[in-house]
Amino acid sequence: MEADPQPESPSPLKRRRFLARVSIALSAAVAAVLGLPVIGFLLSPLTRASPRVWRPVGPVDGFRVGETVSVRFEDATPLPWAGVTARTAAWLRRDDESHFTAYTVHCTHLGCPVRWVADAKLFLCPCHGGVYYADGTVSAGPPPKPLPQYPVRVHEGQVEILTSPIPIV
Repeated sequence: MEADPQPESPSPLKRRRFLARVSIALSAAVAAVLGLPVIGFLLSPLTRASPRVWRPVGPVDGFRVGETVSVRFEDATPLPWAGVTARTAAWLRRDDESHFTAYTVHCTHLGCPVRWVADAKLFLCPCHGGVYYADGTVSAGPPPKPLPQYPVRVHEGQVEILTSPIPIV
């Protein structure tokens, strides 16, 4: 008489496959838990509207017709710890009694600060030799586009610039 065969223990191969699948599932869950916030952080600037704020830069009487001057104001996107770097500037020209034009101080090539040379009526970028005419169009050098302009308005006797993040390229 033959003895009853012993019940077989689970095969080590089946146990190994099960543990491998559990390990992969847990790794995928951890990757999703950690990866989704990172992906959200990286993609959030694409969906977030950039802040635009009207900033006063001085009284209307403080600017002479035909003169281009540097005006300073707070950046539209300062971080709480930005300190002095939260301040930016623009070149403001009073075209006539009621119309102003403001240009960014940042070159469209690599963002270097441009300066106004009143005698030549040119904006010059010292970094790579970029030159802009008085109307902001490119005269010479590597800049790919004209100087961006800020919208300007006169509100209650103050000249105000509609700020936005630094407009380069």
